[in-house]
Amino acid sequence: MFYHSTRNKALKVTSAEAIAQGISADGGLFVPESIPEMTAEDFENLKGLSYAERAARIFKLYLTDFTDEELRECTKNAYESGSFETPAVQEIAELADGSMLLELWHGPTCAFKDMALQILPHFLTRSIKKTGIDREVVILTATSGDTGKAALAGFQDVPGTKIMVFYPEDGVSSMQKRQMQTQEGENVRVCAVKGNFDDCQNGVKAIFTDPAMQEALAANGMQFSSANSINWGRLVPQIVYYVSAYVTMLEKGILENGQRFCVTVPTGNFGNILAAWYAKQMGVPIQHLVCASNINNVLTDFIRTGVYDRSRTFHATVSPSMDILISSNLERLLYHMTGEDDAQIREWFGALKTEGRYQISIELRNRIQAEFSGSFWDDAQTKETIGKVFAENGYLSDTHTAVGIAAARDYQAKASEKYPMLIASTANPYKFGAAVLEAIGGTADGADEYAVLDLLQAKSGMKIPAALADLKTKTVRFTEVTAQDQMDAYVREKLGIQ
Repeated sequence: MFYHSTRNKALKVTSAEAIAQGISADGGLFVPESIPEMTAEDFENLKGLSYAERAARIFKLYLTDFTDEELRECTKNAYESGSFETPAVQEIAELADGSMLLELWHGPTCAFKDMALQILPHFLTRSIKKTGIDREVVILTATSGDTGKAALAGFQDVPGTKIMVFYPEDGVSSMQKRQMQTQEGENVRVCAVKGNFDDCQNGVKAIFTDPAMQEALAANGMQFSSANSINWGRLVPQIVYYVSAYVTMLEKGILENGQRFCVTVPTGNFGNILAAWYAKQMGVPIQHLVCASNINNVLTDFIRTGVYDRSRTFHATVSPSMDILISSNLERLLYHMTGEDDAQIREWFGALKTEGRYQISIELRNRIQAEFSGSFWDDAQTKETIGKVFAENGYLSDTHTAVGIAAARDYQAKASEKYPMLIASTANPYKFGAAVLEAIGGTADGADEYAVLDLLQAKSGMKIPAALADLKTKTVRFTEVTAQDQMDAYVREKLGIQ
């Protein structure tokens, strides 16, 4: 299996090269030259296997230059080392309305990003060896909250790597910020950026594709890679959990073989829902994909109108991981759905960079609408949903999952034909404690983030995750703040390059 750049389909690299590079030098994203298909027999053969065993088999379809033994070692180290609080790695819970929640937050940082970022370091270190790279790899990552901590935890003290994470200064929850600022490890750096997530992401992409920076890195025996979902090694593990969820639902009798179901995903960068789309192309019988957004509703507007316009008011919300106006992974979907028209991709994303918008054809918009729908929900509606779901059956959801639940219920209420609904649950509610506490009728009364956790536990009866409770005693290591136009200088300074 080879990989092309979305902006140059003539470019051909192996999966190891795609993972090691993170992003193509032309600014495009790596995509597989074909999407592998799975049969009913393939799904049947995944029954009874552990999550790690399932993952190894699915990875083999995409990462063909890795041996079976390498993939099994990677998945065992990621998913069977005790870093996940449940042996199943992911869990499926049922709500009172019959919809199912795919809980993806049982990892060490209490967010769905652990599902990919616990294995990415294993993929990356092996990819470096396979490609013959004799350089130190610098992981450069922008985060809207959860990716940062998960990446830092995954790459902490991994030999041959350094990692730098940039986050919006006022655009993450207090608990997310605390997780990053207290990160341990000799090879890690964390810096806030004056601005929003898109400022962080644009700054990182500019550094990645700067020829002068590339030359300076090479001269000092270094090269960049990424832990964001622009890196194929970050995205392919997300495909796994949708395939595995389908198999689990078959095992539990929730679904019958081949029975179609819908999937709702709260998303800002489009990576999590794109992974579900890839799973559908592979043969998972997904009927429809519901893209759930907060009031930063650029994706909802795009799905409805075919116009992507980032020139709009940016809102800081109680679901900060979705506070995004430039959804990077949408580029991959458009590349596939235009029949790999790299010239068209270059035109659209060039226009997005220079003009802040692009518009697709009506025909393509209709094809996207056949597979996706979108809706958005403001903070008041999000909190209302948290409170309602908690009152219904005592289930406590975080602010992002609540957006997904609201979108799923809205879609089901309007759908002419009903299908079972699976909703991606992306974070533990304690990561957004103040908003969740308020949503179920509590009040913080000026309490700090740790007192809020205690109040939420008393109110909900749900245990505080040890990974969050332990933060109280950890030392804050990183408090630096920089402007977007100084991110380049920060990277050079911390790497000691000119």
